[in-house]
Amino acid sequence: MNTLLNEPKAKPSASDIKKTFPVLEMTCAACAVSVESMLKHTPGVSDVSVNYANQSALVQFNPAIVSPEGLQTALRSIGYDLVIDTEDPQRVQQEAQQRHYEALKKRTIWSIVLSVPIVLIGMFFMESSMVSVSFGNYTMMVLAAPVVFGLGRSYFVNAWKQARHGKANMDTLVALSTGIAFLFSAFSTVNPQFWMNRGQHPHVYFEAAAVIIAFISLGKLLEERAKSTTSSAIKKLMGLQPDTVRLVDGEVERDIPITQVQAGNLLLVRPGERIPVDGEVQTGASFVDESMISGEPVPVEKTAGATVFAGTINQKGSFRFRADKVGSDTVLARIIRTVQEAQGSKAPVQRLVDKIAGIFVPVVLVIAILTFVVWMVAGGDNSLTTALLTSVTVLIIACPCALGLATPTAIMVGVGKGAENNILIKDAESLELGYRVNAVVLDKTGTLTEGKPTVTDLHWLIPADEQVQLAPVLYALEAQSEHPLAEAVTDYLKRTGVSGVTVSRFDSITGHGVKADYLENTYVIGNRQLIENQGISLDELVEQRANSFYTTAKTVVFFANQKQVLAIIAIADPVKATSRQAVETLQRRGIAVYMLTGDNAQTAAAVASQVGISHYRAGVLPADKSLFIQELQAQGKVVAMVGDGINDSQALAQADVSIAMGKGSDIAMDVAKMTLITSDLSSVPKALQLSRKTVLTIRQNLFWAFIYNLIGIPIAAGVLYPAFGFLLNPMIAGAAMALSSVSVVSNSLRLRSARL
Repeated sequence: MNTLLNEPKAKPSASDIKKTFPVLEMTCAACAVSVESMLKHTPGVSDVSVNYANQSALVQFNPAIVSPEGLQTALRSIGYDLVIDTEDPQRVQQEAQQRHYEALKKRTIWSIVLSVPIVLIGMFFMESSMVSVSFGNYTMMVLAAPVVFGLGRSYFVNAWKQARHGKANMDTLVALSTGIAFLFSAFSTVNPQFWMNRGQHPHVYFEAAAVIIAFISLGKLLEERAKSTTSSAIKKLMGLQPDTVRLVDGEVERDIPITQVQAGNLLLVRPGERIPVDGEVQTGASFVDESMISGEPVPVEKTAGATVFAGTINQKGSFRFRADKVGSDTVLARIIRTVQEAQGSKAPVQRLVDKIAGIFVPVVLVIAILTFVVWMVAGGDNSLTTALLTSVTVLIIACPCALGLATPTAIMVGVGKGAENNILIKDAESLELGYRVNAVVLDKTGTLTEGKPTVTDLHWLIPADEQVQLAPVLYALEAQSEHPLAEAVTDYLKRTGVSGVTVSRFDSITGHGVKADYLENTYVIGNRQLIENQGISLDELVEQRANSFYTTAKTVVFFANQKQVLAIIAIADPVKATSRQAVETLQRRGIAVYMLTGDNAQTAAAVASQVGISHYRAGVLPADKSLFIQELQAQGKVVAMVGDGINDSQALAQADVSIAMGKGSDIAMDVAKMTLITSDLSSVPKALQLSRKTVLTIRQNLFWAFIYNLIGIPIAAGVLYPAFGFLLNPMIAGAAMALSSVSVVSNSLRLRSARL
């Protein structure tokens, strides 16, 4: 048997690409293991992750060695299929799943309809003098044959395809158990004298074989319905985009499908309509509800030049905009893709469960054979029938479906729940780790504060005529800086009518400020350390002025030449309204909260006091943030880092759980495993709470899945018979197996209504 323990044949290379393919025809967790094993052993494939719950495979492969068609052919050889339609694979998968559901529904209904008379004959009429045993057996055989081999045909076909490649899955167990029960019964019906000559009653199990098919099909039907609910978050996100758009072509307006929209097209949006793609407003004005993208409840005004996003809702006005990003390039498409990949990713615990599922079916087959042998030896007069009954029951009850569904369904619902609460989770590992976090490190600017700094005071220390000459130099230095505070200074100067001059030898000094030359003089603007590094001392007046700003939580930057400080600039960045409450919530849960900032100690102390943080560090450089997290990790803490800027990227990469603020830099969001698509810091405790509830659900699911098999298999094997004379009926085993899968999925769905 191949298992997940096998490694891929190909090594990762620079030419590899990663792609998610919908997978069809998977019916149990062992199927996911078979699909993964087959793909891993396809030449050119370097990594594979198959998710049974959302029926997808994330494949890393070299297109020069194997094509998607090659992957599809490999899977088809063992009875599965890969959707390689690049136009709209999700649609193809949804249609295939809908067809599968409808076919399964028909098979289930007919299985039940045909099984009912078989059960009635077997339980009641066989004891009646009105019906002879022989006639009853033949009637049941005729009714059971189409159930087992017609309506249950797929189990036999899939089991055969698996067997050809030395694999086994749930279909193998179902096919073996029902096939053996039917053939044994058919032999007893056609040749009853064989048993009677040996003093035994010719038992038949047609009702067991038929009812097992009916129950398992019913369980599959309920499972399919429940699984489709776990992906409701994705469906809601996809529903945000309209199907058609109003294209403006010269003087003509016409509706076209959204798939035909090209970048550069001019589109019209009327009141109440959803915006179809990302773009820039050209004419008209309106207010747009962007809460589904930004999490902000207040509609945003859109006029010419403003950016609009797909999925947001236009309010009362009407406007025309140019399509800039269409299809998979829109912000909404990226969010959907992230959620899909996260739902398809595997939590660390799932890898262990996969290994167990991979060896589970072969182990069950061995247990069934041992059960048969033991009962043949110790079964007395009815040894053969008892051995047959118990080994068939073992095969039936031991389906690993509940085990395979335990983790992925909880992860899918958890990731979807996060998306509905503006928490974008990139992979399952961060969701599983989040509940263990006992230290949260917060960046100050943009995380605890609004991230919209404004200049409150510009205090010149030189005469007015020199101020006029040097203000353009100050503007020029800040205009070339990438620091968010620099933008506040240039905005302030621009409003006072100042424009820049051309400076030379511009140099950005990371974590301190900037430096440049103008007319044979060197000018710097930055923090106190930068000024002191230039050999400039701060006199008493400058110190007093700066301290007065620090005590009101303002950031102070100094503008200086080679000799003296020319101006002091005070910049305020107000603390977010929800920051203090979010910090209190985290601390109440026993999580230590730290604040890191490149700002000076006085400003840091003032902000920390406002939000209730007692542990903070000021004047830290980007590398220092990462080192600080390493220090906490060395103390045994599980650290979550929350930041928004490029300067936070290193620390985000170092943290156990990284959380980026949605309005931050793209780099921070790329590095982080979670992104809050809102500026509200209270989403951080919500994300950690979501992790706790998801992990709790996974543990509950795994407990019930394992306990079900641990208790069910020994009882099915007949361990209670010597003491209590009890043998489990195969029909009851089939019902129990079906209910175990449904109960696990239902438990995961409870997460949808959890309060965060």
